[in-house]
Amino acid sequence: MSIKLTTLSHGGGCGCKIAPAVLSDILAALPAAGALYPNLLVGTESSDDAAVYRLNDEQAIIATTDFFMPIVDDAVDFGRIAATNAISDIYAMGGKPILALAVVGMPVDKLPVEVIRDILHGGQTVCEKAGIPVAGGHSIDAPEPIYGLAVLGVVHPDKVRRNDRARAGDVLILGKGIGIGVFADAMKKGKLPDAGYKRLIASATQLNTAGAALADLPEVHAMTDVTGFGVLGHLLEICRGSKLGARLDFAKLPVFAEALELARQGFAPGAAGRNWNSYGKDVMLPEGMELWQRNLLTDPQTSGGLLVACAPEAADAVLGVFRKEGFDFAAAIGEMAEGEARVTVA
Repeated sequence: MSIKLTTLSHGGGCGCKIAPAVLSDILAALPAAGALYPNLLVGTESSDDAAVYRLNDEQAIIATTDFFMPIVDDAVDFGRIAATNAISDIYAMGGKPILALAVVGMPVDKLPVEVIRDILHGGQTVCEKAGIPVAGGHSIDAPEPIYGLAVLGVVHPDKVRRNDRARAGDVLILGKGIGIGVFADAMKKGKLPDAGYKRLIASATQLNTAGAALADLPEVHAMTDVTGFGVLGHLLEICRGSKLGARLDFAKLPVFAEALELARQGFAPGAAGRNWNSYGKDVMLPEGMELWQRNLLTDPQTSGGLLVACAPEAADAVLGVFRKEGFDFAAAIGEMAEGEARVTVA
């Protein structure tokens, strides 16, 4: 029996994320734990990718969890994408993953055991590629299929790369191409060409292994991964945390060619609009920018690339790390600047 996983859920991938403004309201009343726990190097204060807890002068633990509903219909591919996305948070902090726990919610009355097994198998293959075990987990009977991982990693306390340490003049470098949300919308509407699907899978299952190597470069000041809030949303998190502005050059964005054509045709997920409504007030767009261009800037990236802020003299070295790790779409897309925490797009 052929089952289309995307028909069993109301959203998919990182497009499922709660809109930035709503999430901010939810978290606003929760106390920050950093002041009470001095060894908690990274908590909720900066909307970073993972928590970091110092064990001693040489070791810190990185902890994260990420899960979502299907972005594709193929069970193995869904598992692979979800696992890659979850592990990415470890790399985004400059660390290396050491183990994972599976987070599983499945409508057991609608999905055969074989399909659920394939989802978990897909995640397992990615963990094996990352060199870590799936050491356990938790499962529930849920109305919609949900899969992801809780992941632990390690990093030297001095090599933690936060999202709030950018400096004025830093070059912004993005590690992967843009357009995953566009692909997902086209697929949902039955209009995604085979080449677009292959591009989606290749990008969304590519582990962000460059993160650990980038943490070895002292000129890399800030790092995050671009996921559900789009490149603008995650850049704004860097701006707010670093108390700086940013300039972004739309022409330099590494948009997948297949996604560019679909975007021009009007394909865009609902989350792109929700993202804009959440943070558009902090973005200056050039006169005449079209809606499809804005949608690419807010396009939710499931298992997207690393966004790096580095000293200008280190830009070539950062790009070199990305190239060595197989990130052919890596590109410099802008720079940080003195001023209000907002992004100006050229």
